Amino acid sequence: MKITITCLLFFFLIPGLSSKEGEISFTVQAGAFDRQDCVVSAEIPSAKDASDWKLSERTGKKRVQVPSQTVTTGDKTILYWILTGRTKAGDVRTFIAEPEKKQSARKGAMQVEDTQKALILKKDGKPVLQYNYAYMEPPTGVDAAFRRSGFIHPAWSPAGNVLTNIQPKDHYHHFGIWNPWTHVVYDGKLYDLWNLGEKQGTVRAGAIKGTEQGTVFSGYDAALDHVIFTPEGEKVIMEERWKVKTWNIPGVFLWDFESHLHPSTSLPVLLEAYRYAGFGYRATPEWTKENCEMMTSEGKTRQEIDGTTARWIYITGETKTGRSGLLFMGHPQNHNAPEPLRIWDEQANGGRGDAFINFAPTKNKDWQLNAGEQYVLRYRALSYEGEMTPAQADRLWNDFAYPPVVEIK
Repeated sequence: MKITITCLLFFFLIPGLSSKEGEISFTVQAGAFDRQDCVVSAEIPSAKDASDWKLSERTGKKRVQVPSQTVTTGDKTILYWILTGRTKAGDVRTFIAEPEKKQSARKGAMQVEDTQKALILKKDGKPVLQYNYAYMEPPTGVDAAFRRSGFIHPAWSPAGNVLTNIQPKDHYHHFGIWNPWTHVVYDGKLYDLWNLGEKQGTVRAGAIKGTEQGTVFSGYDAALDHVIFTPEGEKVIMEERWKVKTWNIPGVFLWDFESHLHPSTSLPVLLEAYRYAGFGYRATPEWTKENCEMMTSEGKTRQEIDGTTARWIYITGETKTGRSGLLFMGHPQNHNAPEPLRIWDEQANGGRGDAFINFAPTKNKDWQLNAGEQYVLRYRALSYEGEMTPAQADRLWNDFAYPPVVEIK
């Protein structure tokens, strides 16, 4: 299945000019769902003699300035902001974008720190997640085959609790949040790029293609190579781009993960059905069957989840500050959505019940990626303190799956 996604969290609008020359006036329609601090974005025209845009909301006869962030790539300009507060289903809000001749400084609450080994996305100076582009060597005495780059760890909660784990003794090939494939058929031969100990292949971080920071989001665009090991040597059979953004939402850490996949040779890549593969999460070792719980959009609890499909899944567990958790959401346009889940039940690891979650779109059917095509998988994550509820998770998923509609007024 080929997925073509032309925008992130926004609908295209064909803008015109309001009564004041150069201004763009448009509406944001909540649609069928209640919204709360929702991410919104719109493609706007590149303004002549202007390098940036200022956004305000029209409330009656007043204009209230709204923090926004503009990103221009080629001839495309996208304006991002947060639809702050509560917007009830059916409500319509009006915004005005004004061109500015001087580009706004790229300083704000959302920042990117480059340590020369990793990119750390931050909100108000607090780390949200860390993308490791340098190699992480395995523990002393462990086979060098388990070295890896191109993964997220740590991912933090708003209170600073680390919610991920890498290279645990039970599975040295687990790397926080990562995205390899298990049964990969190339040129008639089967390779495993997930289980590094098999020494059939790996995934490696490539170049950082760009970073963004500002008042609304920070993010990065990173390349990765999917490599097979053959008797003739190594071969890159698939290229991937991770496009990750973390948003300036109050009280929580909200971030988006996009994986863009395309075969890098003239041959197709077949991702064969297997019980786990794709977007994986290994939880902090502090969480066991004694102190954490899971829930899916279909009302399944931990002992029932494995092999079922879901729009979202959350895990909440004990931390040094109380209770923290992560909600993972899959986009409805993803391959095989709603995607099958692979999780460990409470008997995992000799009865410890360590937590592992995997959106596995190839769990129950093959997925062929054809040369010359690009395929996209999109996920959204939210880390939080306290408890998550199914109603909250549904609202957040609706924002992700069916964002507000932006139209010319």
